[in-house]
Amino acid sequence: MSKTLARAGRRLGNMTRTVYARARYQDCEAGIDFLIRAFGFTVHELSKDDRGAVEHAELLVGDDLVMVGPGVTGGPGVYVAVDDVDAHHDRARAAGAEITMGLTDQPYGSREYGCKDPQGNTWYFGTYRP
Repeated sequence: MSKTLARAGRRLGNMTRTVYARARYQDCEAGIDFLIRAFGFTVHELSKDDRGAVEHAELLVGDDLVMVGPGVTGGPGVYVAVDDVDAHHDRARAAGAEITMGLTDQPYGSREYGCKDPQGNTWYFGTYRP
């Protein structure tokens, strides 16, 4: 399946992506640093204002992205599919993630865990790929 960018959003085969995960942080720099260290995300785009404060960032997670910006933390959790969830869990814990749901084998075939980052956003990682 080839992947091309479409004007309305990212095109995946015959589907155009229209829903994107987002996370808000009181301290965007610290939030982005944590996401890179704990979860292995990489910076795709970073926009700062005249004072040097992050206004908007896009972090890559495999072929997908998470948008990050200033605001109130919390809200809906984000689920990210990973290949080796056990290693990912250990990396996140070592970087300071608060594990809220330990590694669990789900009846639908996924192995997952949940955590909060230092600013309170909820993240879920597992092997299930819808």
